Amino acid sequence: MATRWGICSAGKISHDFTVALRTLPPGDHQVLAVAARDLRHAQEFAERHSIPRSYGSYEELAKDAEIDVVYVGTIHPHHLTAGVLFMNAGKSVLCEKPMAMNGREVQELIATARKNDVFLMEAVWTRFFPVSLEIGRSLAQGEIGDVLMFVVLAFGGERPESVQATGVCLDSGVDGTTVVTLKFSRNRTAVCTCSITMQLTNDAVIVGSKGTIRVPTNMWCPTSLVVNGKEKQYPLPEPGQQLNFLHSTGLSYEAEEVRKCLLKGLRESSQMPLSDSALLAEIMDEARRQVGVVYSQDSQ
Repeated sequence: MATRWGICSAGKISHDFTVALRTLPPGDHQVLAVAARDLRHAQEFAERHSIPRSYGSYEELAKDAEIDVVYVGTIHPHHLTAGVLFMNAGKSVLCEKPMAMNGREVQELIATARKNDVFLMEAVWTRFFPVSLEIGRSLAQGEIGDVLMFVVLAFGGERPESVQATGVCLDSGVDGTTVVTLKFSRNRTAVCTCSITMQLTNDAVIVGSKGTIRVPTNMWCPTSLVVNGKEKQYPLPEPGQQLNFLHSTGLSYEAEEVRKCLLKGLRESSQMPLSDSALLAEIMDEARRQVGVVYSQDSQ
């Protein structure tokens, strides 16, 4: 039986996610409905993607008894209210990243999932790419020895011993460049850099005692991997429509993970557990505290 999806929001990422779903067997995944705050937008989205039902409110989608799981593709300030709405209606939820605005909101989403005994997962899509799975295998096999450093961006779930963040602000008050350094046990570190003022290489390197793993350009949606100098390619499914974002058919991997979990009756994914979502939010809260970034949600 197919996993029956509802799409919450008719924006760009929801378009790409729906295109990605179409690369999977139709007997496994079906999109039955889409909801937007403007009915016309929902109707246009439904026509473009051949979706049977369109709703002008999220509440209507929550009441649709045929939906198994809702993909929440709204902007992240609305993830909490949308996620709570659907889970209270008994729907499983795949929530686009970041799961919420801060750790408190993430904990509320987790508590709501557990109260209603439904599946919840943060859509950290990179976790499910074939490249990421191969990295996990390589590390488990000890192909680069003991991990010493991870440079550029960290998606790991291990709790760091400390977090140090620095930011450089533009005249507009926006953070132009931010560097977060995570320090782990056994003198291991991860250095995460992001910038809107510099052209970065957008790659990642894991340095081990016996070698290196390099994820080339666009490491958040990777299609190649270099382990100890040997490169291998991992092509993505071809899209049926034009995409808004790079390599978005890779969103199909997280959708497959959701289906597998639902078929097994699981309430969270072992590859992206809720504890990791809570940890990511906790790290970001601390990084924001150190660079002085405060959201209105932090005081609510």
